[in-house]
Amino acid sequence: MSTDKKDHIIDAAIQLFAEQGFEGTSIRDLAAKAEVNIAMVNYYFGSKDKLFEAIIEQRSGYLKEKLEEILLNNSISDVQKIDQVIEHFVTRILSNYHYHRLIHQELMLQQREGTHTRIVEHFTKNADIIKTIIDQGIKKKSFRKVDAELTIASLIGTINQVMLSKSMCSITIHKDKKVNPYTDEVFKKRLVTHLKQIMHAHLLN
Repeated sequence: MSTDKKDHIIDAAIQLFAEQGFEGTSIRDLAAKAEVNIAMVNYYFGSKDKLFEAIIEQRSGYLKEKLEEILLNNSISDVQKIDQVIEHFVTRILSNYHYHRLIHQELMLQQREGTHTRIVEHFTKNADIIKTIIDQGIKKKSFRKVDAELTIASLIGTINQVMLSKSMCSITIHKDKKVNPYTDEVFKKRLVTHLKQIMHAHLLN
């Protein structure tokens, strides 16, 4: 099976797991959604648990690479690095809201210890990169001395609140129930601008 086909199965699994729950989705459901046979899913992933692990590795690995790229970019200032982190986080999460919902379900339910641990490990690695950006800014006096961990929690917490429920976001924040806020470029720009304003006010002297 080609990499494209394998990615297609992962995409189908993310959507089904997010909509029906991990336990509520069968291998037969996955095969039907991806338009492949059951044997093919089992051959390449072995089980639903292994498929879930493949999802985490694929999506979290991409994010880590991007954050490392921002961290190591010496041609931009510390605050520009934070701005790029915000832009990337918002773009990535809004365009992958099924995955975001799936991960949050798993973190809250904690039904699979191994999977939960892997998610936390990946999140920790990504948070550590952002913390390094903030710590470097503090050391160079580009930023005020702040609690880096809680700064990251504030940033991600705001995004998580927006992603908690599409309908709630539409009603309470977007104010237009007919428009999907997660695909609306105007709302995306609004969220990015708001987060930058918060981080600038918090970090800059």
